Amino acid sequence: MAGETVITIVGNLTADPELRTTQNGGTVCNFIIASTPRQYNSQSGQWEDGPALFLRCAAWRDLAAHCAQSLSKGMRVIAQGRLRQHSYQAQDGSNRIVIEMQVDEIGPSLRYATAQVTRADGQLATRPTHGPRADAPATDPWTADRAAGGGATATDPWSDADGEF
Repeated sequence: MAGETVITIVGNLTADPELRTTQNGGTVCNFIIASTPRQYNSQSGQWEDGPALFLRCAAWRDLAAHCAQSLSKGMRVIAQGRLRQHSYQAQDGSNRIVIEMQVDEIGPSLRYATAQVTRADGQLATRPTHGPRADAPATDPWTADRAAGGGATATDPWSDADGEF
């Protein structure tokens, strides 16, 4: 949406994600990402850690369940989302402000690790595995050409001639 602050953060999870259900029946997963900048000190010849940023994050609905199943403490992640500000009154009567990220996308960082991705149950494939999609209109030129066996050639780097996808 226009006017929202969208950010991307790379860091490590400080604890295992906590999955809970709200009073309204919604599913939310809360976790904290710690991001520490590193700079090379040319005088000492060593890398030095800067001040860490600890960002509270919340993922909702299906993404919440996926986070709880896939992520764990210490895992390096890349997350993108929108900053949200919440105000509340603490038990001592003082007014507090909390800034957190409402996560739209998140995944493991592959810089120092590998990952095996598994499609979640109930999710539609982004591309059909064989032939046209069942819900595609009969006049769709993309699926009609594919169903007729045309359009995809072995020399076209953007085609799916080998049926891999």
